[in-house]
Amino acid sequence: MTLKQGKSNQSYFVTNISLELNLMRRLEALGLTQGTRILILNNEKKGSLTVKFRGTRFAIGKHIAQNIEVSEESQL
Repeated sequence: MTLKQGKSNQSYFVTNISLELNLMRRLEALGLTQGTRILILNNEKKGSLTVKFRGTRFAIGKHIAQNIEVSEESQL
């Protein structure tokens, strides 16, 4: 499933990131890599979502969230 399909107040693990190289490197610099635990704080379904990983809150756009694959914590 993609990050955009996730539910608010639920934790997931990043399994794959499929974005342009420069955007992927920027996310890696922020600490979002494969295996990172990510908490969705708010997913309004219409646009961006608010997430928390590595102790920091971020707003991620729909385009980016649709290209980040995640799995539920209980499935690992």
